[in-house]
Amino acid sequence: MADTMTPEERSRCMAAIKGKDTKPEMIVRKYLFSRGLRYRVQGKKLPGRPDIVLPKYKTVVFVDGCFWHGHDGCRYFRLPKSNVDFWREKIERNVARDARNEADLQAMGWRVIRVWECDIRAVAGRQEYLDGLYGRIVGGESERLYVESEDAEMDIAAEDQETYGDEPRS
Repeated sequence: MADTMTPEERSRCMAAIKGKDTKPEMIVRKYLFSRGLRYRVQGKKLPGRPDIVLPKYKTVVFVDGCFWHGHDGCRYFRLPKSNVDFWREKIERNVARDARNEADLQAMGWRVIRVWECDIRAVAGRQEYLDGLYGRIVGGESERLYVESEDAEMDIAAEDQETYGDEPRS
């Protein structure tokens, strides 16, 4: 399928796509600021230039567009019908770069939170999502959910009181 735009029109259209201060990013930043969090934007000295850097919590937040960052399974991500090979390779490179940057940040001791455009696009669930984001930042909650193991004995983190020889405390 041929492109419906001239190369000049396509270039102008692509150049108009913002890389920072996007609407989803501004929604997240305004919310976090309203909750009292102070941050830096576009962390130039950190791998991947995170959109939001919260040094106090040693946390960075990326607000990613579902198309450009290949949000797998998202209804807003689909490859264009024209120039498919180019777009597939482009998105795959973006995803690989994101993974490298995330690993580098974690190796430096940063907690990485990725916010997808689709998570805050719909107004209906936006407040709950942003409240959860705030909780993950200030509470240090992990991005991953813990699954309860079948062996409950493995989940115990402390020894019985008898081991310490202390009397039971109330």
